[in-house]
Amino acid sequence: MRHGDKVNNLGRKTAHRHALMSNLASALIEHKRIITTLAKAKALRGYIEPLITKSKGDTTHNRRTVFSYLNNKESIKELFGVVSAKVGDRPGGYTRIIKMGFRAGDAAEMAMIELVDFNEIYTQNKTAAKASAPKKRTRRAGKKVEGTTSTEATETPSTEETTDSAE
Repeated sequence: MRHGDKVNNLGRKTAHRHALMSNLASALIEHKRIITTLAKAKALRGYIEPLITKSKGDTTHNRRTVFSYLNNKESIKELFGVVSAKVGDRPGGYTRIIKMGFRAGDAAEMAMIELVDFNEIYTQNKTAAKASAPKKRTRRAGKKVEGTTSTEATETPSTEETTDSAE
């Protein structure tokens, strides 16, 4: 019985599974998007997200720890350089899995796994939505929130009145 066993063995022995995850993670870091089976994509997500979190702190210890998982110098350079710069302010959730349908040969469910911050289509839509969104309104008399405060608006007429009365 497999009570409490949370590891998807993917039909492989332990060493083969670790090699598979290392190769998939290196490919994802290099290409930013890969297509694989849904089971492998879900297993890869749990494998690579902690590595990306470690890459946010660029220390020698973190580099050596991640290298022990990936065993690929080019992937380490890419992860600690380009990828960690893009995901620096994100608190997690670095990958996205999109189901692609079924493979023709064996009807395996396919999925695309990608790094979230490297998809320009979704990123452009979010920035366009933020730019086109109306300015926030306050609950106080429905005035728009801008750079001026209510005290500045009241001071402007009072200075005009004093100049008018002086003339």
